[in-house]
Amino acid sequence: MTTPRPAAGDAAPPAGCPAHVDARTVERLYGPEFAADPMASYTRMRAHGSVAPVEIAPGVRASLVTGYETALMVLRSPGSFSKDARRWRALAEGTVSADSPVVPMMMHRPNALWADGDEHTRLRGAITDSLARLDPDALKGYAEHSADTLIDRIAPNGRADLLGEYGAVLPLLVFNQLFGCPPDVGDKLVEGMSGIFDADADSEKANAVLTEGVAELVALKREQPGRDVTSWLMAHPAGLTDEEMMHQLVLLMGAGTEPQQNLICNGLRLLLSDDRFAGDLAGGSMPVEDAIDEVLWSDPPIANYAVHYPLQDVEIDGVLVREGEPVLISLAAANTDPGLASDRRAGNRAHLAWSAGPHTCPAKGPARSIAAVALEKLLDRLPDIELAVPVEELEWRQGPFHRALAALPVRFPPITSAVRTSADRDRTTDPVPSPSAPMATSSTASEPGSVSAARPRWWNLLARWRHRRQAT
Repeated sequence: MTTPRPAAGDAAPPAGCPAHVDARTVERLYGPEFAADPMASYTRMRAHGSVAPVEIAPGVRASLVTGYETALMVLRSPGSFSKDARRWRALAEGTVSADSPVVPMMMHRPNALWADGDEHTRLRGAITDSLARLDPDALKGYAEHSADTLIDRIAPNGRADLLGEYGAVLPLLVFNQLFGCPPDVGDKLVEGMSGIFDADADSEKANAVLTEGVAELVALKREQPGRDVTSWLMAHPAGLTDEEMMHQLVLLMGAGTEPQQNLICNGLRLLLSDDRFAGDLAGGSMPVEDAIDEVLWSDPPIANYAVHYPLQDVEIDGVLVREGEPVLISLAAANTDPGLASDRRAGNRAHLAWSAGPHTCPAKGPARSIAAVALEKLLDRLPDIELAVPVEELEWRQGPFHRALAALPVRFPPITSAVRTSADRDRTTDPVPSPSAPMATSSTASEPGSVSAARPRWWNLLARWRHRRQAT
């Protein structure tokens, strides 16, 4: 859907002027039409160059970068473009309402995503150092255990929604375990985070619930630190305040749940529907890594984001962008830029799904590992699984930022007994730090049996969350 964009002044600028872009139509990055076929919008925009005017919510304008090289230029130019959302002129002046559905995903928070310079270095250092303390084998082991447990629950049924019963649940289990989050707090984090991603949710209410949840988690860990990422962040030499802790956790929660579930489900959709992969699956091969590469190139879980603000009026590929106007990077459009002309995505990691430059994702290794485990486990244990509806009938959730399925219905021969070894069942789920990483002075060992004791409450939490999500 497109809408006319009014001229910048009383008269339209002459052809050839950088401001002539203002006379173009404006693509809407919301609504069912965009959700169903975003590539059609990107194609229309590319016809006018690598930067286009867009509307990301009713009355909220921005510029969208669709070209690969132009995207790299913006992402790698912190001297010309700021991440500080307080520079968003339309929001500061009230032209964009604070209750707009996109504001919670674009508003300033004192976290690494929205910081520049030395402050960004300090906050990002706390995050990367804390994540580095996770043992990759322990992370993989917990992801495997979580995947097996979820598959055990759906295997006897012969059909499932892999979004609500698998892809959306597994990252939540992993996140809450790694961050030492108890079930009652996790319930609020799940409700709040899912709400700020959904275009049709009450974004202000969701943001309030999310804030309440992270505040409770920070207060808990100040009193009872443990062997978890939250406690390691607190003990970091960066000396994060409670407010800074809350906002780093919001950032990590957002990056570790919604995009992760989209990567898992988009990968499963590809593996179950694309003939290039179906032959390998039938032959006993599971090209999971190739499928992940393909998804990260063609259907990245976050499609349009990486918001930047020009420090002054600037021309980007011949288009005048005003100081303080949001510039979004279309990671999906940049990855599929016809100028790249690449027929082979497998093994090619030059995509922009993790962004680039100083704000590239610090957790891309763990994220990819969790997704690979999720795909491999499901295909290994349910080898005859297939989509329950034609792939073209799958629906996509609306919203400008993500590429997210609304559901992923599948069917398979029911399996009444789990095919797992005792080693799989007894695998430890304690996210122990790497032996090479020094323990933080505030960290204490997890209480024996704490993981298994909490599990029954987690299933109740997740069941309630799935019921709420399906009802909306």
